[in-house]
Amino acid sequence: MPSITDAILTATPDPTRPMLTFYDDKTGERTELSALTLGNWAAKTANYFRDELGVARDDTIIVDLPEHWQTVAILLGAWWAGATVAFAGEAAEDARVVVTSLARLDDYADAEELVIASLDPFGMGAGDLPVGVADFGPSVRVHSDNFTPGTDAAAALRDRSPSSVLEDARGAADAAGIGRGDRVLTTRTWNDAETVVANLIGPLTVGAGLVVVAHPDEERIAARAQTERATTTLR
Repeated sequence: MPSITDAILTATPDPTRPMLTFYDDKTGERTELSALTLGNWAAKTANYFRDELGVARDDTIIVDLPEHWQTVAILLGAWWAGATVAFAGEAAEDARVVVTSLARLDDYADAEELVIASLDPFGMGAGDLPVGVADFGPSVRVHSDNFTPGTDAAAALRDRSPSSVLEDARGAADAAGIGRGDRVLTTRTWNDAETVVANLIGPLTVGAGLVVVAHPDEERIAARAQTERATTTLR
């Protein structure tokens, strides 16, 4: 069975068409990524984790970030690098790397490797950071957008193998009536193991395009679904 990252990036019927469209109604951001572009970001991230931070198979990476396109690239890169992903609130004292936002920097002062994601629409850096804290955007840009995956981690998420995650994700997509070629607009969260499997990996792994709306303006959802030609809306 392919890795989670491979399964997602190869599921789309057309890798040049939008796979992930991200809106933030608080900031006005709209970012659109094809499978090819998202794959490039995932490859750069995986190379960064493996070659610069020394992440090895079965190391744990904590991803403590809100819903954002950078978060997707980080998750895909972590799985390609053979890491186990944990989320905020999970017991992960043995974490090799923590990736979080500037607002949460002080929560991980004792992290072995601490990386700050700016969540900038264009992937720019977070600015001046304390010594020893890495800036995700500038750090990954210098790495190759080609990556040769090794062996998957025994657990992609805590106590859940990659094959189990993919099986559950496809089951969630099937239960929601989502299939290949669909375009799914969602305001649902995905910031822990259960919601990432159901609300993020699920649609993507069956070949659906995903339109993610953070901080949704409820009065604009219906019009946006029409503009984005959504076949399904998940609230």
